[in-house]
Amino acid sequence: MTFIIRPLEFEELASFFHYLNDHLLDNGRDGAPLFQPMPRTSAGFPPEKANGFSTGLQASFGQQGWRRVWVAVREGEIIGHIDLRSRPEAPARHRCLLGMGVHRAARRNGLGAALVATAAAWAREQGLAWIDLEVLAGNVPAQALYRKCGFVQTGEIADMFRIDGESLGYVFMSLQLAAEADRMAV
Repeated sequence: MTFIIRPLEFEELASFFHYLNDHLLDNGRDGAPLFQPMPRTSAGFPPEKANGFSTGLQASFGQQGWRRVWVAVREGEIIGHIDLRSRPEAPARHRCLLGMGVHRAARRNGLGAALVATAAAWAREQGLAWIDLEVLAGNVPAQALYRKCGFVQTGEIADMFRIDGESLGYVFMSLQLAAEADRMAV
């Protein structure tokens, strides 16, 4: 599969949200695991999350609320994304949170690992020490990808969510970046 990974431009947010809404159609449906803590019948990407992308992309790295997004594009269409964002706690500026998704037609082709590598390289360049993520306990394929990319499980909260009558835990995973990141000025 041929694709390019590049930063998302602010002007592309409308097409990015279109991709996310299409991606969410797979959330817990047709054999896919739940990958977002939302009911399977949700009507799309929540406005408050969309606002987080909009405001975060405009924030400078290091500012509270910053966010950076990369998209994988094939033949002009977004087929995957990864984003890094600041942790909400100011004393945790040496860490960031990861979110990602891969379109149903592009899964199991190495795109997920390529997206993680892109984001991790950028995080290292910025001097970040850790990338953290949260993944639903039932999303075994995502957890396997993250382990393959070097993430380790750091905890789990059982029964974190109750979605469509189902109890779901949240698994916490982290990737430690290069040792020189410990010198990041915060």
